[in-house]
Amino acid sequence: METRKVQVTGGSTYTVSLPKSWATDNGVEAGSVVEFYPEDDSLLLMPRGDRERTEGQLDITDLDGSELMRTVVTMYVSGFDVITLTSSRITAAQRRAIRQSSQRLVGLEVIGETSEKVSLQDLLDSSELSIVNAITRMRLVSLSMLSDAVTALVENDTDLAADVIERDDDVDRLWYMVSRVFRSVLRDPSAATEVGLPRETCFDYHSSARQLERVADHATKIAELALELGEISDEVAEGLLELRSEASNAVEMSMEAVLDDDPEEATRLGNEAREHVRDMDSLARDVDGDIRELDPQQAQPLGLIVDSLSRSADYGGNIAETALQNAAPKP
Repeated sequence: METRKVQVTGGSTYTVSLPKSWATDNGVEAGSVVEFYPEDDSLLLMPRGDRERTEGQLDITDLDGSELMRTVVTMYVSGFDVITLTSSRITAAQRRAIRQSSQRLVGLEVIGETSEKVSLQDLLDSSELSIVNAITRMRLVSLSMLSDAVTALVENDTDLAADVIERDDDVDRLWYMVSRVFRSVLRDPSAATEVGLPRETCFDYHSSARQLERVADHATKIAELALELGEISDEVAEGLLELRSEASNAVEMSMEAVLDDDPEEATRLGNEAREHVRDMDSLARDVDGDIRELDPQQAQPLGLIVDSLSRSADYGGNIAETALQNAAPKP
């Protein structure tokens, strides 16, 4: 750490010198322009540079299927604006995997193809992306998935269960977008200015989005199990519906707490969400007791469904904890 004494120039302008080693390493010299980004009581400084699109290139010769799709997603989330995938010969299967992965990502499109190269580019500007809108949409979709998954199970509705499984891609698409914006905000203070949110707030939203993505995953799991199960007893169905209500309330109230600007109201909602999480424990034990009396082939998947609902409520509790920490007095 280095320190500098603030001086006054011309009677009204505060000046401070820059460490020469830092200036040299970052190409700052006499006449250079630097940018300042205020953040509460801190002031971030960085050299002004051309906002060039970052390009990442990767040899995909040994990649295919899900591994190749995961690679494209990882490069997108990492912040590359242009992704160039090369090989001595790109196979039809690899092209399908690349197209499928681009369809799961907001703004990413294939802009060029040859026998040896596929280029993808993010066509959206960070300033056009709203983390608030994304997590609000994630909340609506994930909670509707959870509700419909249990409804599909109770009513033995295979079409509804299949629809829930398909909607998981929508939540994943939003989750990857939130992760991309969050990482860009961490790397570049100017990105936080474009997004219009403090980095600490972006962290809270990113953390909450991760919990919502997990809720959607468990809703998908319930829907998949619903396709395997037939009719279930009215007593077990009633218990599962009650569990769904408590889990949904926990997630809904915790998200309201995260998005509320009033610390007192956020604290109230966060604590109320945690109460729903605590109520889940005894309720889940009661439903588990009813399930144990069933045939083992039916009891096992129903037990997994109870576990998924309990975990969904726990994710709501995690979001509530984020809200409570944000609402607490700052040191």
